[in-house]
Amino acid sequence: MRVLACPASLKGVLTAPAAAAALADGVRAGGGEAVELPVADGGDGTAEVLHAVLGGEWMSARVEDAFRAEHEARWLRLPDGAAVVEAAAAIPLDPHRLDPLAASSRGLGQLLADALAAGPRELVVCLGGTATMDGGAGLREVVRGLHVPSRVLCDVRTTLLEAPRVFGPQKGASPADVETLERRFGAMTELSEVTELPGGGAAGGLGAALAALGAELRPGADWVLGAVGLRGRLEGVDLVVTGEGRVDATTREGKAPAAVARAARAAGVRCVVFGGVVESPLPGVETVALSGDPAAAAADLRELGRDLVAQSN
Repeated sequence: MRVLACPASLKGVLTAPAAAAALADGVRAGGGEAVELPVADGGDGTAEVLHAVLGGEWMSARVEDAFRAEHEARWLRLPDGAAVVEAAAAIPLDPHRLDPLAASSRGLGQLLADALAAGPRELVVCLGGTATMDGGAGLREVVRGLHVPSRVLCDVRTTLLEAPRVFGPQKGASPADVETLERRFGAMTELSEVTELPGGGAAGGLGAALAALGAELRPGADWVLGAVGLRGRLEGVDLVVTGEGRVDATTREGKAPAAVARAARAAGVRCVVFGGVVESPLPGVETVALSGDPAAAAADLRELGRDLVAQSN
């Protein structure tokens, strides 16, 4: 039995490459053949997936976090000369410090400037996992233009003006703060041409800010699956196993496991989706819930790999 192990990350528990390795170990222990292909949806963790599959060189720069504290952040130079920059590497969401009215995206601008200064063939920006709700105001203080072909990977279709109510509360915004953010976003005349753009609200409006600078917004999961060559890896495979930490209603709305399941269905290959926790199974796809214990996640995935091979015998 030939199994393609292509999970996304179990956030805060296992990276996508680590999850793929655990699944593959279980498949091999059960007597099957496993191919590891970690995946991502264009948010935080995407650069690590691309590095694991495609290789490349990590580069680093000193930047400010969302509250102006300096730290080291890295970006990835791919073998083809493209630069991959994750917003969360510069301005990550810290649940212990939530202040959406004060958080700035300036640090992401600094990381982008470092990557652009290296002369990349193209720029890929991964959105998600940020502390900010500033419509890219801080970023635009540093980066005034994108001088290479640029694409922005998003896992949501939220517009700029929808972002305060959709994402503000997740980042600590009170009802009054949400209203303040709505007024701020509505007053950003420099973004007026992109206020209705799907994905513009990603990462607190960073999608719109980058689009206004000339970047193309793309659904992140589909782009990543194309970059890692999922379609070609499906040839000769008996089973695809994908999943993430929590399978819920958002999984079908742009997350990597749903995109993998669609590709497997189109190729006529059986697909199983796992979740550390399963709140809402993907319709029409075999879905398996793990134990839900973060400490047991790797062991759960090894057991899942063994069980799936055993079931096929």
